[in-house]
Amino acid sequence: QVQLQESGPGLVKPSQTLSLTCTVSGGSIATRNTYWGWVRQPPGKGLEWMGAISWEGTNYYSPSLKSRTSISRDTSKNQFSLQLRSVTPEDSAVYYCAGGGGEIYWGKGTLVTVSS
Repeated sequence: QVQLQESGPGLVKPSQTLSLTCTVSGGSIATRNTYWGWVRQPPGKGLEWMGAISWEGTNYYSPSLKSRTSISRDTSKNQFSLQLRSVTPEDSAVYYCAGGGGEIYWGKGTLVTVSS
């Protein structure tokens, strides 16, 4: 069973960079035809896809967040990471990592609050 676990600070100050890591177990992020990404849900709002990275390292980003987002991976640790720059309180949300191939697996999510 593939499992994903988000980790990172729960509080980030405005203008700083939000950094989260997703650790994958039970499967490899380098498995052919798999994609691994990030989705967020602000309080009271719907899910927003942020971006993803493929099994071979190709990045895909939401156009609305592309200028502030970077997704990277460390295949030796079976992890992928999110960086969101210049955050504002509007970036406060539950952040989920998700990924896989034919079947998509989700982490439980982690709440990140942007506040001074």
